[in-house]
This record gives sequence, C-alpha cells and structure tokens, in this order.
Amino acid sequence: MNAPPGIDPSAIRLLQYRAACGERRVGVAVDRDRVEEIAGVASTLELARDADAAGRALIDVVAGCRRAGLVDYQALVDERRLLPPIDHPDPAHLVVSGTGLNHTGSALARDAMHGGPGAGDDAEDDDAGDEGATDSIRMFRLGVRGGKPPAGRIGAAPEWFYKGDGGCIVAPERELPLPGFAGDGGEEAEAAAIYLIGRNGRPRRVGFALGNEFADHVIERQNYLYLAHSKLRACSIGPELLLGPLPESVAGEVRVRRGETVLWQAAFLTGEANMTHSLANLEHHLFKYDLFRRRGDVHCHFLGAPVLSCAHGIEPRPGDRFEIESPLFGRPLRNPLAARGEDRAITVEPL
Repeated sequence: MNAPPGIDPSAIRLLQYRAACGERRVGVAVDRDRVEEIAGVASTLELARDADAAGRALIDVVAGCRRAGLVDYQALVDERRLLPPIDHPDPAHLVVSGTGLNHTGSALARDAMHGGPGAGDDAEDDDAGDEGATDSIRMFRLGVRGGKPPAGRIGAAPEWFYKGDGGCIVAPERELPLPGFAGDGGEEAEAAAIYLIGRNGRPRRVGFALGNEFADHVIERQNYLYLAHSKLRACSIGPELLLGPLPESVAGEVRVRRGETVLWQAAFLTGEANMTHSLANLEHHLFKYDLFRRRGDVHCHFLGAPVLSCAHGIEPRPGDRFEIESPLFGRPLRNPLAARGEDRAITVEPL
C-alpha cells in the first residue's frame, strides 16, 4: 500500500474484531480495505503477554505470527464487528485515565468555560504572571514551564483524572451512551497510550490509538471541581492500535455529523511537539503510584484534546455521530451518540 506522507509503511496496526461466526480474532491492518488475520490468536492482550514473557518487542512477535488469510475491513465496519483494539477479560483490570490541559486549545477552552478572562497568546508565556489567572491556566503553565524535563529527571505533575475501567470503553461504530443525568456529551479527540504491567511489575508500552475521551462539558462548566464527575462517562478507542513510538507531531481531523450534515469540523495536532508534557513525564506521574503497577493490568491513558466542539457552541444530541481521523492510525474512529436511561434517584438498602 502507499503510506501517507511521513508515515512509515512498515508500521504495524492491530485491530480486534469478531469473525462472522462470533469468535474473537486479531488482525493486522494492511490498508483501508484489507486486514490480515493472525492465526490462533484471540486478543491483543494475549500477544502482549507473550511478548512480555519472552522479553521481546511486541512488534517483532506480531511480525513473526502466522497469518490466516485476508478479511474485508469494510465488512467489519458495516456489520459492527469491530472491538476495541485492546481489552481485558476482567474489565476491572483495565484502568482508563487521562491528562487534561496538555494542549493550548484545551487550556483556552477550559479557561473560557470557567469564566476566565481569556489568556490568548499569553497562555504559553513563561514570563506571564499568574495573578488573576484561573486555576486551569495556572496548571497549564506548570506544564509549559516544567512538563518536559531532561531525560532521567522528574518534571511538573500534570493534571490527571480517572475515567473508569475497561467497562467504559465502547467499540468503534458502537453508540456512546448519554446518561439521563448528563448535562451533555461532547467529543474529545485525542491519542491514547496503551500499557501492560509486565510480570516484573514494570509498565510496558504496548502502543497508541485514536481516542474519543467523551465528557460532560455542561457539568464541568458549572464548577471546575466537577471535573471528576464530567469524566465518568464512556469513551472509545481504535479501531487500530499503532505499535511502536508515537511521532513527534500527529495531525488529524475531528467532525460532528448530524445526518449527512457536518455540524463542525476542525484539524488538530497532538504528539509531544504539540503537548506541554513529554510522554516520559506523563508516564512517570501515572506509574509512580504502586496501585497502578499491578502485574497483568492494562492501562489506557488519554493524552489530551487539542480542540473541542463545545468551545465553538456545538451541542451534540442523540443521533449525532463523532468522527476522529488521522492517517497515522488508519481508519477513522466513529461513534454515534445515544440517549440511555432516565435520571432517577439511586437508593441504598441496609444489609
């Protein structure tokens, strides 16, 4: 296949899906039309565990696997047989988290959301005073000033949030549920880093995927201390998992569709060249906690959204579709929005 400019044509991108018989399969994306099925493998986690046990690079393990033939990629999409590119048989052992305020666009959107005066070009100014700045801009500037320390050094701690466990990850093409208690449900287009905690208790980076972190910006706008509540929603990653390093700069586009109409679209840039924190610094501040280095656990960590439709007055509603695309990651990540349930009181009974 002809790789997009700047994209390594030898890059391996994994995806998980169900065969027509319903059984799980893992494949390698050949191009936008074809997937090479890996023989005898039912999950990405199985491959990652094998690589960890053998002390080999996952990309080498995958390259050495026998192929079982070609699969029609479009059929996987049309028949909604795609799965997230990694999961865990026990969803409680997959931790989903993220870092906010890691791009200028998200910092400015958060600042405006919380009634800030608007930092404009001063957001990234190392010499700008913090007097009168919102907590969001102060946190963002911590990253600007100290988020990329020299190798082997520890930098400023980033914003961190808990998203949920593996049960909150929705497969590509499947509906992102909008709970009855939600103020809204808006896309957050970003890259997600995927990790396995190895048998020796050390984090092993598996790869990267496109992600829609999906959050409730109406609740967040009420008070920034509601950020934790706004993040406890579903999300989606995939459909493909890129093995190997993330390029310094990753370009993409995000769209919100209502029927055949594109309500909003924007280009975005992510990757370390466009982030306030280095990947190494984000990883240190995630995995410095013992509870996040539990052997066999999987982690999905969102690296921050460069652009947000909510900052442009877009109010998604059930039936709208989010589309996030980057040539680096192959096929786009697409998810419709669907209303689920009513807002009703949860009662607790004594035992």
